[in-house]
Order: sequence, then structure tokens, then C-alpha cells
Amino acid sequence: MLRGPFSEETALSLKGNSRGVRPAHGESIIFVNRYFYPDHSATSQILSDLAFHLAASGRSVRVLTSRQRYDDPSAELPEVEARNGVLITRLATTRFGRSRLVGRAFDYLSFYQAARRSVLAYANPGDVVVAKTDPPLLGAAILGATRRRGVRLVNWLQDIYPEVAVELGVPLVKGPIAQSLMRARDMSLRSAEANIVVGEGMAEVLLARGVRQERIHVICNWCDDEEIRPVPGNENPLRREWLLEDRFVVGYSGNLGRGHEFDTALSAAECLRGDPRIVFLFIGGGHKLDELKRHVSERNLGHLFRFMQYQDTDALKHSLAVPDVHWFSLKPELEGLMVPSKFYGIAAAGRAMIAVTSEDGELARLIRLHRCGEVIAPGNAEQFAAALRRFSVHGEELQRMGLRARRMLEAHFSRNQALRRWQLLFEALSS
Repeated sequence: MLRGPFSEETALSLKGNSRGVRPAHGESIIFVNRYFYPDHSATSQILSDLAFHLAASGRSVRVLTSRQRYDDPSAELPEVEARNGVLITRLATTRFGRSRLVGRAFDYLSFYQAARRSVLAYANPGDVVVAKTDPPLLGAAILGATRRRGVRLVNWLQDIYPEVAVELGVPLVKGPIAQSLMRARDMSLRSAEANIVVGEGMAEVLLARGVRQERIHVICNWCDDEEIRPVPGNENPLRREWLLEDRFVVGYSGNLGRGHEFDTALSAAECLRGDPRIVFLFIGGGHKLDELKRHVSERNLGHLFRFMQYQDTDALKHSLAVPDVHWFSLKPELEGLMVPSKFYGIAAAGRAMIAVTSEDGELARLIRLHRCGEVIAPGNAEQFAAALRRFSVHGEELQRMGLRARRMLEAHFSRNQALRRWQLLFEALSS
């Protein structure tokens, strides 16, 4: 049986599995990820939360990151900065951005090289290096450097590569190349002190790859559920500012990337083109955003769609509460390889959700268990449209779903719970 969220019990078991050099007093925790504060992407916000929390608790924390923002490769953030007790070292890398795969590959390679050099320069025996998965396979890229410095590696997997790339048909990442990448990745997983995944399905994938069960731990992602709380529509300034007070708002918030699909929602909008009450609100960006906008224009659905940019962190409490219902998607072939983090923000805002994904997927099971939304198989636009018609008329049903979503979050997925599990992990590694 797989371990669930990191707990006192799993901490005790991990203490008996620590290998290598024992940390000296005052050991450092070094996080490695391409994006960090003040970047607003989900992976950056989660990492920033954890790093600042650990520093506030007295830990020595350094972050090795890039000088860019997720949606602005030309940004020039300071090379060195101290923020909330965290020492931030921003590495020089190429700046081709995310729009083209070839340019993104060069950005990845330059970050791998800079990260290896920085681990060798800054890590000391006994430190813990936590490698996230932006860029993918980061743990494999810095494994040699962590071994040379006598530090312990923790992989924090937001998704599982190269399997994600294989499923999405990314050019070159297939056949012998994919197998070679998997072997390198598996070596880093088996060598790591711990591997943190954000869903039970991901834990099952690692176990099937031969990673020892005691080195696999589930710590789900989170949001700032103290700041993001249910806000009634008539008290939401953004709803007034965006002229949505009299509309039934179907929201999508965050990144629309290669792992997501929008055809089902778009076709549902076509079914509803004559309904003046309903509007689809998109807040965010991503690889597929321009494609979605093009399809909206080609199908003459512009009157049903509104597009807004990413909102600053301090505006999330209002932007997430603008929609009456949220939708998100995950391609069924990616179940077990990633978990949409927007799930937690939607629940914190006390909003019902429509999940366009595998009907037996991890989040689908949670939505059914807690009765906080509806699950729709990709391609079933008629069911999507029917759900929106029903929700737009029966607001009390939607409100009950939203309340249950918030209760689910508070019981199982709060930020304090997740941060406590991370603290237990580092305490176990330090013993």
C-alpha cells in the first residue's frame, strides 16, 4: 500500500533510511527551480510559500532560480537578493522563452548547466538540495553535483517526465531517446533521499518504475487558503469592474498548456451561443491561449468569451471568486503524470468545479466523493452545456457544491497541513 500524505509515521520511517553524510547544525536547504518570487506562476508561488515558511521557522534557505518570469523571458530580476530570510541566487541562462520547443530546450540546457555549477559552488556536505521539475529532469541533471558535494537530494515532482512529453507527442522525445531519459530520471529517483509527488497516481507511477516505497511521499500542492476565501458575487469588486454582475460566469484560471484541452468547453459554448446569461471568462495565459482565441473568433463566439491577464497574487482572492463555476481539464493520458494545481484555489474560493478529464482520474474521484462539482469526459460538450444550463438556474445547488469544496480543502488540503508535512520531512532528514 502506498504512503499517503507525509505524516509523523512516515517521518519516523524516513529517519531510519537517511544515508550519507549526517547534517551539521545549521544545515542549509537549497531549492532549485527556474521560477521563484516574485514570479506568479503556480510552481513559483508554491515554492515561495514553502521557502519563506521554512526561513521564518529558523531554517537556512537558499533558492537557485533564473532571472526571468514565467511569462516574460526578457525580465531581468536581481542576480542576488535576500527576501523574507531566503537568499535568492538567480542564474544567467538563455532567454528564448516558452513559445517554441527548440528555444525552450536551449533554456532548459543552460539552466541545467548553471544549476550544476551553482550546486557545486554553494552546497556543503549535509545540506539538502530539493530539485523541482522546472525544467523537467532537473534532479537527474544535478545528481552528479549533489554526489560530489556530499549533499542529499530530494526530488519534488510536479509532473513526471519524459512520460508527459511522450504522451503529448513532443518531437524527438520518443523511442531510444525517451528510454535513455527515463533511465537517467529513474537513477535520480532511486538515489534521492526522498521523492515528493503531488498525487497518489504519481506515487503509483514511481513505484512501478522501481523506486522504493519508503522513498515515495505524497504532499499535495496548496494555495493560500487563509487569503483566498469564498466571496459573495455582490461583494466582489472585480465582478463589478469587469461588468459581469448580471452574467452567469464560467471561469478558467491559470495556465492553458499542452496537457489541457479546451475543445469540450468551446463546443459547449457553441451549444449555448444564444443564451445571453452565460459568459466564459478566461484569466491567465499559456501555450494554447492564442489557439483558443483564434477558434473563438473563427466560430463567432466572441460575445461569449472574456479574456483577462494573469492577476497578481493579492488579487487572487477576488479573481478566483468572480466565476460562478470553474472548469479545468487534464488529458486522460496524463492521469498519474500531473495534477492540476488550480483545483486547490477553486476549492479555497468555495466554488463548484467542472472537471473535463478521465472519469476515473484522481481529481474526478475527489469531486465525486465530496460532491463539489461535475466530471465530464473530454468531448462530451452536450453534458458540459447541460450542466451549465442547470447550474445557471439552480444557484442553490451550485452554492452547496462550493461549500463542500471549501470543507474538503480545510479537511485535507490546507496550506498549513502541507507545510507541516514538509517540516516533518526536513526534521526526519536532519535526525
